[in-house]
Amino acid sequence: MARKRLTQVFPFLLPLRKWQRKKFFYYKMRKDGCRYAKRIADRSLPYMVFETSIPMLNENSGFDMQYQKNKVHNLQLAARTLHRLIIGPDETFSFWQLVRWADREEKYKDGLNLVDGKIVASYGGGLCMLSDTLFWMFLHTPLTIMERHGHAVKSFPGTSEDIPCGTDATVGEGWLDLKVRNETANSFQIEVSFDDKHMHGRILADNVVGFEYSVFNPSVIYRKQGQTIYQIAPVWRRETDRSTGKQTETELYVNQCEIAYKLPDGIKIQEGHKLGKNEGL
Repeated sequence: MARKRLTQVFPFLLPLRKWQRKKFFYYKMRKDGCRYAKRIADRSLPYMVFETSIPMLNENSGFDMQYQKNKVHNLQLAARTLHRLIIGPDETFSFWQLVRWADREEKYKDGLNLVDGKIVASYGGGLCMLSDTLFWMFLHTPLTIMERHGHAVKSFPGTSEDIPCGTDATVGEGWLDLKVRNETANSFQIEVSFDDKHMHGRILADNVVGFEYSVFNPSVIYRKQGQTIYQIAPVWRRETDRSTGKQTETELYVNQCEIAYKLPDGIKIQEGHKLGKNEGL
């Protein structure tokens, strides 16, 4: 049985613990030697690198749809802080460096968050859809991933079947960030916009990028350990040289998460165990 954290035994200490973690979180970034991207441009850079559209409302969550509408409000507030952000050469993008004050003037609403393995309604819930989308876009660029954390539990099916498994990125202020570094000579730009049902993301550049990227799962397996089902998904990337057509494929990582919803009929589930830290498939 897992040992309880101090804040689970004494819940009144949680606000103090959050305050402490956030202070240390940002102090560490001030001292880490990175030059964080902060410049918002007035106009778009000229060259498209990648674009995507994500449905925002999930009809399969099993919760009141008002929480989904609240999520849209939260996403729009957070996206304002990074729309048209420039990530210049040798600069680092940090999700929280930009989003930390998104609710200073207009407050977030209660959305759905995963807390201690359970889906609950909480202030600012749903921001992971923005970090998921940003990470998915970053995977299609030459930017270097410095920090990414997958969701430990997948509580309900995703809203898009076109996106490979395991390409999500959860965030939690004071604990988990999403960071990428620009180690190229190009400048890159993030754009995020909305219509009634979709969030649209684009990555632009000031010069043509010499490679095209595609991300895929060569396989996805499900393993049952006790009563828990785990999804194990290798995430690979194919790089195509635009001038020669030469392709190279690289395994980026193996993503593993618990599946907390009923899988569709016909999906094969292996008996066994989840992957250890250094195991392959």
